[in-house]
Amino acid sequence: MRSSAAVRTFRKACRCLFPGRGGRVGGGLLERLTERSSFLGRQLRWYAALPGGSEPREAPESGEGSEALFEICQRRHFLSGTQRQLSRDSLLSGCHPGFGPLGIELRKNLAAEWWSSVVVFREQVFPVDALHHEPGPSLPGDSAFRLVAAETLREILQDKELSKEQLVAFLENLLKTPGKLREHLLHGALKHYLNCLDLVNKRLPYGLAQIGVCFHPVSDTEQTPHGVKRIGEKTEASLVWFTSARTASQWLDFWLRHRLLWWRKFAVNASNFSSSECQDEEGRKGNQLYYNFPWGKERRALLSFINNIQTIFITPGSLKAVKARDGRKNVVPCVLSISGDLDRGMLAYLYDSLQLTENSFSRKKHLHRKVLKLHPCLAPIKVALDVGRGPTVELRQVCQGLFNELLENGISVWPGYLETVQSSLEQLYSKYDEMSILFTVLVTEATLENGLIHLRSRDTTMKEMMHISKVKDFLTKYISSAKDV
Repeated sequence: MRSSAAVRTFRKACRCLFPGRGGRVGGGLLERLTERSSFLGRQLRWYAALPGGSEPREAPESGEGSEALFEICQRRHFLSGTQRQLSRDSLLSGCHPGFGPLGIELRKNLAAEWWSSVVVFREQVFPVDALHHEPGPSLPGDSAFRLVAAETLREILQDKELSKEQLVAFLENLLKTPGKLREHLLHGALKHYLNCLDLVNKRLPYGLAQIGVCFHPVSDTEQTPHGVKRIGEKTEASLVWFTSARTASQWLDFWLRHRLLWWRKFAVNASNFSSSECQDEEGRKGNQLYYNFPWGKERRALLSFINNIQTIFITPGSLKAVKARDGRKNVVPCVLSISGDLDRGMLAYLYDSLQLTENSFSRKKHLHRKVLKLHPCLAPIKVALDVGRGPTVELRQVCQGLFNELLENGISVWPGYLETVQSSLEQLYSKYDEMSILFTVLVTEATLENGLIHLRSRDTTMKEMMHISKVKDFLTKYISSAKDV
């Protein structure tokens, strides 16, 4: 049972937290604080100066840096699994235990930004979807995984009356019957080509976009002996662009620049993203986008033209059915496939964001502050709400009200005020820096008196005072402005 004095204090606080509802901060304190503060401007200028990789930073080494990153990502729930299960190879091959809650949120934000840049804000690009498995017979040299029921396989293998030749024939027939797990999204988009052609009145160019999970074989002799391959997974973002041969090269140049600038947009060291020409085993020419990890370059995205269009469109009828209009001519379209690995993209941005700087809290200069400086658009959580000294129940109620207000405006929040274990400010800020949380809002006893909170920035470590009624507008404006930087 709270005392009547505590109740009166809390009611007084509620009246002054939001001036527009009857409360008022006297003496012009709020005006002086907000006019003096150029917090938002400094934050955005910090990010505006990043492209080109001009900011000095300590790049992680291939060994120690990787271990430090994996340790942070595991401890802060970007990655799941034990230290033994997490390695560079397992993450690149897609054979790791999976992502933690913050990792899933990071990938969701990355996928949303990709979708906005390719689909939402572009004309003549349409979303499509396809099954995770593709029906059809097994072709010679096909390495895709087949969908076979384990019980059916056991029944065949346990039938002792079958000869070796019969057993092989049964297994071959079994592999031809079911569908196969998709290795990429290209064929799923091609199957939608004719239907979506009507949406554009059979006029080129136009594109089909999709994001989904794909599967690929991974050789791992340590985990699977006798040459047996494991299943690796990746989240692929795919744009299939249909254009005429007359403008194909111009569109390749356009999308190459578009994709390279997009990947660089969210990076601290933008120069680590680069491109080069390539040619696959079938002789198809294109371009690859890379990220320069500490151990070397790894591919992030692939742009390539698809040849022999007569064979790749799985449609009834003649070649005439796939023709589209380029001006006054009916032409067979060129197909430009643009695919990106979002899981590897996540890993690239995590490496890119890791910074080791001098710990301002510690007197020991050899101790470093570890922080993941993910771009504001990608950061899984934008703000953390925590409490300082004061009446615990009242402070938590204030935090709960602000928590609900921020969520209603689409701002992700970490409810640190629900923690029951007390932590020092140093421990609190270190935790939130490793979680890549942009801002920490500290509600104290002073908030109950005058409505002022402490706002601390992840990137600058600066702490300023702000009225609680201004927090939502500040964060909304900051995140919106960061998208345009």
